[in-house]
Amino acid sequence: MFKKITERILGFRNQEDGDVNYNKEDKVFDREFIKFLEKEADRFLSSKKRADMLMGERYYDGRHDIIKRKRTAIGQGGEVTEVSNLPNNIIIDNQYARMADQKNNYLLSKELTFICDDEKFLREVKDILGPGFLKTLKAVGLDCFNCGVGYIYVYCDDFGKLSFKRISPYEIIPFKKEGERDSLDFALRIYNTEVYKDGDLSLIDKAELFLPQGIKRFIIKGGKFIPEGSGEIIPYLNYNGEAMDFGRVPIISFRQNEKEIPLILRVKELQDALNTVQSDFMNNLQEDARNTILVLKNYDGTNLGEFRKNLAKFGAVKVKSSDGAEGGVSTLKIDVDSNNFKTVISNLKTAIVENARGIDSKSDKMIGNLSRMNIQSIYSDTDLDANSMETEFKAAFEEIFFFIKFYVKNFISGDFKDEKIEVIFNRDILINETEAIDNCIKSLAILSRETVVSQHPWVGDVLEEKEKIQKEI
Repeated sequence: MFKKITERILGFRNQEDGDVNYNKEDKVFDREFIKFLEKEADRFLSSKKRADMLMGERYYDGRHDIIKRKRTAIGQGGEVTEVSNLPNNIIIDNQYARMADQKNNYLLSKELTFICDDEKFLREVKDILGPGFLKTLKAVGLDCFNCGVGYIYVYCDDFGKLSFKRISPYEIIPFKKEGERDSLDFALRIYNTEVYKDGDLSLIDKAELFLPQGIKRFIIKGGKFIPEGSGEIIPYLNYNGEAMDFGRVPIISFRQNEKEIPLILRVKELQDALNTVQSDFMNNLQEDARNTILVLKNYDGTNLGEFRKNLAKFGAVKVKSSDGAEGGVSTLKIDVDSNNFKTVISNLKTAIVENARGIDSKSDKMIGNLSRMNIQSIYSDTDLDANSMETEFKAAFEEIFFFIKFYVKNFISGDFKDEKIEVIFNRDILINETEAIDNCIKSLAILSRETVVSQHPWVGDVLEEKEKIQKEI
């Protein structure tokens, strides 16, 4: 439906990539299309997919479900009632955040390596994709683990340089081209922003519609989209006073896996169980009077529901002598074995690592002088996810290279449309440097010097190292 509407209303054009100019006729919208956007926005905001994204963000920030936990007891009539005077420790041992950071840093913490036959284009790429881009990419990588997908918006900054901005995944609704996985017809962003009005700070809901031609902005009131300002489409680029566009929607999606499944869905129950066990252990340590079962003689009262509530609440009961029989209380002591808790906690942490496909840094395998086979065994599960993520990211980088080629052609100089470039993700893996260097030396006889240099553990920038070697010759 939306494709037919946009083709009719916006007049989407099938022109060759990189040669599309802004068309003033594309400013026309009708109410039918805006109503469609309103319904899609409402559907996305209440969707399970977005709820899972927010849950991943929430758990990473340490706001776990256990913070809502309350202590209860069986009260009068057998009803469960809240008890306020019992210890209610809320302990969050955030192993999920540890796994997300570990897996993200494993693939994206080191500088990227780019390989291209054309050194001029290679320098342009390295200049554009500098340290600032790597920081953005790491943030997007974390989005991929927390939300299943991450987004980068491509634009030119105030100085005219091609730049990249992360957009929160739970704000973006992608409308993909029919039969295609990554190419977008358009995308809708729903977000809120703080503004001062009459001296008071308030939140305003907004929407941005990203089209191949530019951006159209709306203010949302009561679920309705009201065009902001003049309502015109704002072009992405300006060149010598002429509005331009990239020829496609400048939003690139990154995935951790093909199905866009957040990492939290693999480990949430285990993380909740770990928090519960840790909290229960601390509660038991603080409830020494309630670690015993009381054996009553001549209990003063017959309402056992009230007795159980009073026992849980006050830790005491009343007894009396009756018909010559002495009243009293004896105890059956229940010892809390901390070793049981330690075993359960250890098992849960191990299960979280295994289900998240992470690295157990406390494993016995990490002890001693590790061989290459030992290291591969330790990293095998993490490599499974990293391989999948790397494949997805390399596909996304094809989009990034398209925008770089467009920018260089139109704003610098040089047409590199057909130039091939490869990106290599340098994983942050534990290595035996002596073994790696020895293998490099042995490979010089059968491999090119450039290939050997790229695999050497001391080399970060292959191009820079080649220049140093040439100066020494």
